[in-house]
Amino acid sequence: MPSSSFQFREHFPSLTNPIYHDHIYLDGPGGTQVPNQVIDEIGHYYKNFNANTHGFFRSSIETDAVMNEARSKVAAFLNAEGNHCVSFGQNMTSLMFSLSRGIARTLEPGDEILITQLDHESNRGPWLKLREWGIEVREIKLTENGTLDYKDFEEKINERTRVVAMGCASNAFGTVNDIAFARKITYQYGSLLVLDAVHYAPHFSIDVQAMGCDFLFCSAYKFYGPHVGIMYAKPDLLNRIPVDNLRTQDQIAPYKIETGTLNHAAIAGTSAAIDFIASYGNGKNLREQLVDSMVKIGKRERILGEKLYNGLQSIKQVNIVGPAFGKGLRAPTISLTFEGLRPEQLCKKLADRNIYVWDGHFYAIRAIECMGLFEKGGVSRFGISAYTTEKEIERVIETMNLIKA
Repeated sequence: MPSSSFQFREHFPSLTNPIYHDHIYLDGPGGTQVPNQVIDEIGHYYKNFNANTHGFFRSSIETDAVMNEARSKVAAFLNAEGNHCVSFGQNMTSLMFSLSRGIARTLEPGDEILITQLDHESNRGPWLKLREWGIEVREIKLTENGTLDYKDFEEKINERTRVVAMGCASNAFGTVNDIAFARKITYQYGSLLVLDAVHYAPHFSIDVQAMGCDFLFCSAYKFYGPHVGIMYAKPDLLNRIPVDNLRTQDQIAPYKIETGTLNHAAIAGTSAAIDFIASYGNGKNLREQLVDSMVKIGKRERILGEKLYNGLQSIKQVNIVGPAFGKGLRAPTISLTFEGLRPEQLCKKLADRNIYVWDGHFYAIRAIECMGLFEKGGVSRFGISAYTTEKEIERVIETMNLIKA
């Protein structure tokens, strides 16, 4: 990645617009800003190829090519085994609902599913709904420092556990989970491992084959792309899941879970987002370039994350919620409470100073409840993205030191 983050930033019209030149975007965990390359590619599709798939005329043929190319690029982004492993949807939540209902049809009353208290509701709610089908759904506990209780994990998984659904990284606290441990223990019990990588994908390189997961989900709008949900399925696994679809739908992977007509223009934009990330890396092929770029992005984000963490931690009124920056992986997402102010009050004060920070539970509502913060309005969340600068972090720390209850 270039030594100056402004070489990265200059591609984002929202960051270079003179009207907003002093605005600091720390709202990336809720959706990153979008570079010109992505915007242009979406426009290019509409100007040249706007058609449905599988026709014999030029624009339809071009749309088929756009879709195939997008699957190839996502496969490289995730190190998937091929295009047949990559499905698209409206968002991660709709894909997860479809998958969970499909898996439920293969289960029997008394079978169990393990979810976690840490997760985004999109990887909890669809599974909790299966209690209506007679499926037992249990929770892995959350510890006081915002990490999973792996002893509780070991105690709750058993021979009846058919699915373990968990996140790779917490969008509320920045916690990065031990996926290697989860894969090892799920192998022992023959359980499917379903991973939510929505908050992980913008910050770390993903290798689904090394992870050994059965399904993995992410969303392009969290890594500089448009609103597109992405699902990886291990080869041939989706073909064995009776998901909801119409009889007119292709009944094989990856198409069988893609209900209705997809957003072809946004999927073209997803390809452009992956190309954009790869352009900051070195390597002989797209996969190598993506890995190199994500390593560079992750390293720089960690430096800024530690700087922000240390600066905020030194403020008397601040209480950071979640794990500290230590030797292990941690996403550059920092959540806190501020003595004397509710999260929305703090965020309003920061917004008045052109600093964009989220408040609330961010759909990780169970985690916020378990930490005793729901009635208090949740937390204020500061999220670092690849376009964040050191000067911005310094200004945030200076501003936070001036905030009064």
